[in-house]
Amino acid sequence: MPEQPVAAASLSASEPARRLVDDTSNGSLPIYLDHLATTPLDLRVLEAMVPFFTTHFGNPSSAHPYGWQAKEATEAARNAVAGLLGASAREIVFTSGATEANNLAIRGLAARHPDGGHIITSATEHPAVLDVCETLSRSGTEVTYLSVDAHGQIDPDELQRQLRDDTFLVSLMAANNEIGTIQPLERIGLVLADHPALWHCDAAQAVGKIPLDVRALGIDLLSMSAHKVYGPKGQGALYVRRRRPAIRLQPLQEGGGQERGIRSGTLNVPGIVGLGRACELAAAELESEMRRLGQLREQLVGGLSQKLNLTINGHAQQRLPGCVSVCFAGADGTDLMLRLQHEVALSAGAACASGHTGPSHVLSAIGLSDAQATSTLRFGLGRSTTQEQIDTVIEKVIAACVHDTGLAG
Repeated sequence: MPEQPVAAASLSASEPARRLVDDTSNGSLPIYLDHLATTPLDLRVLEAMVPFFTTHFGNPSSAHPYGWQAKEATEAARNAVAGLLGASAREIVFTSGATEANNLAIRGLAARHPDGGHIITSATEHPAVLDVCETLSRSGTEVTYLSVDAHGQIDPDELQRQLRDDTFLVSLMAANNEIGTIQPLERIGLVLADHPALWHCDAAQAVGKIPLDVRALGIDLLSMSAHKVYGPKGQGALYVRRRRPAIRLQPLQEGGGQERGIRSGTLNVPGIVGLGRACELAAAELESEMRRLGQLREQLVGGLSQKLNLTINGHAQQRLPGCVSVCFAGADGTDLMLRLQHEVALSAGAACASGHTGPSHVLSAIGLSDAQATSTLRFGLGRSTTQEQIDTVIEKVIAACVHDTGLAG
């Protein structure tokens, strides 16, 4: 998706978002720039959720007014999620998050191909996709891992060449969680339009940040997580196409038959309500927030570039507006992060890989050396980020970098 043109816009956070973030005004907590790891719960989301922890506590499976009230709320949320994705409400299955949604999509489809078959994915996918594919490969499913270019994009022509008669699934994400690169979604959809393989898209980092229309793109299965879009942790959803023809998944858990039997278990009504409200807000504010974050991103990159030797990882145009992956030549990213930890909260890599040792698989896949990968920091801008905070971050990062020989430009 091409980067949107930057238009004049307020760079101040909205009042609800500002009241959510840590109180940086009195120095008690660092400026939060790790929005790709998680986002603060928007107060407007919290306000929608609170009644369903207290007075509206019914089980949506119950056949009485308490249950009907909960059922009505979950269906309203289902409509809101569907609306953000360009789907129908009956195509939304609630899960505990994107990891469960990824597992349900991939394992649930693979279980209907007991002969093994063939899956195509990419080298830069989230571990919740790569680890599942690795496990399936040990059980007879053949997996092809597409390489990416120096910007982190797959080659749709290579995808075309790797498709086989027994390819039943292509799992390619929308946007990368470490470098922010957006995949060529339209071209992927065109390649798969005439092949029976289904396209599963891990869109945890993209939903609510860039426009996504599952119908227009030809996506068959899509995973998302509420806590990446200012909703509650522990709640997500899986879009499962029901037309031309309906997709059938083998459930990973069975029980009461909730979610049309695809995902049994009592629904997390407060979480679902929160996800629905978060999707409503994301849809309403998407375009303005893309412009605002894009401008803040350019402010950050420009300010750091004036004083430091650095390289920006990822695609120059096809990128998430709030993700800035920076390679500081000659630095140790972990040391920089630790030096900054009381002033700026950011990441040396993906939060999901915090227990992983060695260079990032994403940075290695785009051709960075081990030294370059370990000198990389990820800045995640979000709804609460302001122009004043970016000015402060630029100052703090430059000050931290001058302690390392060779970093000053």
